[in-house]
Amino acid sequence: MLSMHLIDTLDARILLALDHDTQATVLALSRELGVARNTVHARLRRLLTGGSLGPFSQRVRTEALGLPLIAFISVAISQSSSQEAMEHVRRIPEIIEMHATTGDADLHAKVAARDPADLHRITNQILSIEGVVRTSTAMSLVEVMPTRTGPLLESAAHRDHADQT
Repeated sequence: MLSMHLIDTLDARILLALDHDTQATVLALSRELGVARNTVHARLRRLLTGGSLGPFSQRVRTEALGLPLIAFISVAISQSSSQEAMEHVRRIPEIIEMHATTGDADLHAKVAARDPADLHRITNQILSIEGVVRTSTAMSLVEVMPTRTGPLLESAAHRDHADQT
């Protein structure tokens, strides 16, 4: 588990305001939220440096990079070479998210590809890694709901108010 600053009510309100207007200045945010400009500035700096926010590159849509196909590949790895194999899998640029999991597979990778043939190439690249035993692939047909944290921020933004009632 990562050690990071936990987002409080004001942090959540600042982030929601930035969701609404991504180019809002610190001054505009301070006016909208009714807090001092220095407070907003300090909070944003702490969020950026404290590990609470991911990199801006995570906002880039894979379609904009010419990779519209999303798939999920479960990867089974030989336990004797798991760390090395995992590191090799991690180096494949089309793997945009990866989790160690329980169950039949050791890794669950989210992959962006140009088309089914490109996905086949990526899958073969994974299978060629020493220590990878097998893979299982599921292609996404339609993104029903993208990764979201807005509702969690809404809840956090109102947490203190709900605690007081």
